[in-house]
Amino acid sequence: MSASAAPLDRNFARRVDQVVDGAIEERRIVGAVILVARRGEILYGRAAGFADREANEPMRQDAIFRLASVTKPIVATAALALVEAGAIDLADPVTKFIPEFRPKLADGSEPVLNIQHLLTHTAGLDYGFRQPTGGPYQRAGISDGLDQPGLSSAENLRRIASVPLSFAPGAGWGYSVAMDVLGEAMARATDETLPDLADRLVVKPLGMSDTDFTVRDQARLVRPYADGPGGAVAMGEHHLVPFGDGAISFTPGRAFDPTSFASGGTGMNGTASDVLKLLEALRRADGTVIRPETAAAMTRDAIEGLATTMPGWGWGLGFGVLRDPVVAATPQAPGTWRWGGVYGHSWFVDPTLDLTVVALTNTAIAGMTGAFPDALRDAIYGRRAG
Repeated sequence: MSASAAPLDRNFARRVDQVVDGAIEERRIVGAVILVARRGEILYGRAAGFADREANEPMRQDAIFRLASVTKPIVATAALALVEAGAIDLADPVTKFIPEFRPKLADGSEPVLNIQHLLTHTAGLDYGFRQPTGGPYQRAGISDGLDQPGLSSAENLRRIASVPLSFAPGAGWGYSVAMDVLGEAMARATDETLPDLADRLVVKPLGMSDTDFTVRDQARLVRPYADGPGGAVAMGEHHLVPFGDGAISFTPGRAFDPTSFASGGTGMNGTASDVLKLLEALRRADGTVIRPETAAAMTRDAIEGLATTMPGWGWGLGFGVLRDPVVAATPQAPGTWRWGGVYGHSWFVDPTLDLTVVALTNTAIAGMTGAFPDALRDAIYGRRAG
C-alpha cells in the first residue's frame, strides 16, 4: 500500500460510498451511519443500509446504537472531569473507593492498583473475550458488560477480583474490564451513579441528547447483527461471536434491564452525531468539559515503554494513540487517536488534519475491525494498493 498526499480530495466521498455500498452488498455490514468532519465541518454524512433488515427499515442518521466500547471515551472524560474537581486523583489506590476490590497476583501478593492503571489498561485485568474459551474469566462468570442482564456491579467486581492479575499493575498493557472498575470507583467517590455522572459531566454540557446508559428512544434503536459464514445474521437473545481463540458474548436485551450494572466500558447507547460532539470537543480542547491541558494529556501516549497488542499504537487516557504509522500500516499521522466498539463501530481523530471520523454500524464485529474500517480509512486518505 502507498499513501497519496491528498486526503479528503474531491473524490473522497465517492470512494467512501464505494466502500460502504460494497460492504452492504456483500452482506458484511447491514447498516451504517458515517460522519467525516474537518475543523468541525461535516464533509460527509450518510446513513446507509438497514436499521432492521428483516423489517426493511432503512438506516437513518439519528439512529441509536448500542455503543459498546465507544462508551469508554465518554466515561474517561467524566473521570478526568472528576480529577479536575478533586473528587479523585490518578494516583489514588482503587481501594480508597472500593475497599473490597483486592485482586492478587498469581503468587498471592496484593499489589496497589490505582486510577491511572484503570484508565490506561495497565492494571493487569483482562476481558473474557480476549481469553480462550473456558478461560479464567469465563470460569468465574465475569461479564464483559455486554451480557448477563441483572448482574450487579458489586457481584461482577467480586468475580473479577477472584481471578489473579495477568501482571503487576504498571508492568504491562492489557485491554480489560478496567473501565467497569473505574465506573464503580467514580460512583463511590461522589455518591452519584455512573449514569448521573456521565450525564452531568459530559452528556449535558455537550448536548449529546440521545446518549445514555438506557435507550432514550427505542423506536430509533437499530437491530444488532453479527458476522456469519454467509454474511451478517440477526443476533438472537444471546449470541456468541467468534473472536480470536474465544468468543464475544452478547445479550442485546441487557440495554433494557434497569437492574444491570452500568458498564463504564461498554454500557452506553447513542448516535453518531453525539459521538462526534464528544470527539470534536476533545480535539478542539476548548474547555467545554475538561481543561485544554487535561484534553492534551488524554490524547497523548500515556504508556511509553509498554507495548500494546496493536503494532504501532500506544494508549492515552481512554483510547489508542498512534506511535508509528509504518508499523501500524496506516496513512494516519502520528498522534492520531482512535478506538471502536464490538457492536460494530470505529472512530478516529487525526489532529494534524483536524479530521474526525465516526463510523457506527449495526454489525459485530465486521464494523469494528478488519476489511471494512480499514477500507473506509484508506478511502478517506486516498490510499490505494500499490
